[in-house]
Amino acid sequence: MSNAALSQAGLPAGTDAGPGTKLLRAVAGRVVIAVPYLWLLLFFLIPFVIVFKISLSQTAIAMPPYVPVFDLSEGIFGLFASLRELSFENYLWLTEDALYFNAYLSSVMIAGASTFLTLLVGYPIAYGMARAPATLRPILLMLVILPFWTSFLIRVYAWIGILKPEGLLNQFLLAIGVIDQPLIIMNTHTAIFIGIVYSYLPFMVLPLYSALEKMDYSLIEAAQDLGCPPTSAFWKITFPLSLPGVVAGCLLVFIPAVGEFVIPDLLGGSQTLMIGKTLWNEFFANRDWPVSSAVAVILLLLLVVPIVLFQNAQARAQEQGR
Repeated sequence: MSNAALSQAGLPAGTDAGPGTKLLRAVAGRVVIAVPYLWLLLFFLIPFVIVFKISLSQTAIAMPPYVPVFDLSEGIFGLFASLRELSFENYLWLTEDALYFNAYLSSVMIAGASTFLTLLVGYPIAYGMARAPATLRPILLMLVILPFWTSFLIRVYAWIGILKPEGLLNQFLLAIGVIDQPLIIMNTHTAIFIGIVYSYLPFMVLPLYSALEKMDYSLIEAAQDLGCPPTSAFWKITFPLSLPGVVAGCLLVFIPAVGEFVIPDLLGGSQTLMIGKTLWNEFFANRDWPVSSAVAVILLLLLVVPIVLFQNAQARAQEQGR
């Protein structure tokens, strides 16, 4: 082993990495890899299993308000007997009540429209940040991240004071003569779109900025030298190269927007139907934990399965590209 390689490995020159050192490095590498998997096991898989177990239970007037599915006090035979008696009645109930289907559909539509609007707003911001002088980029990044320093709930409450009929927006439009009477924005889908776009805009801007900053802008100059108009150069060069950031930003906005509860509840009013509000009502108003757990499990599967399929398709496309 050369002295240069030894120095890179953190060993003094003139020494060789023995079996013990190699074993230590292998163990350290496996530990580093195991940390994220352990995190997912503790904070994702185990809670999901608990919620899934509750979804197979039956509602009861007790604390907690459901009948336990597995009773470990009866031993291994009682456990197998419980497995034979598992019921999926709560999932069948979801197919019989149109409320849940409409809530899923409305959530996906609102989240999809909000994600598209966030992309329309965030892309120019990220593009301008990427093309800004290097000395200004840290300041622009800080301005994008700055809203995170304030509580999410307070920021949503602030929009109530802006959007309500006697709020700042209507008062300003009335003062400059744009409108003759206050606009009805609160308790509408428009207010929900505004709240989601504002709240999740940094999640869209940051991945886009990361992708656009790494782009070689000499490709744009070369395209323009060859007679390509700026619009065509954007759609043929800039946008395709920024697609990883577009996909990452859309996923970061769409996934939490589907299950959003605070924004629809505060800005959308009681008539807004989204799966997050439906879950809250089932858990806390109806105290039907098994049904609400079934709703949560289906929501998770609806979000995770398409993402996994998309990632597999992306990996196969990259392999074919190579």
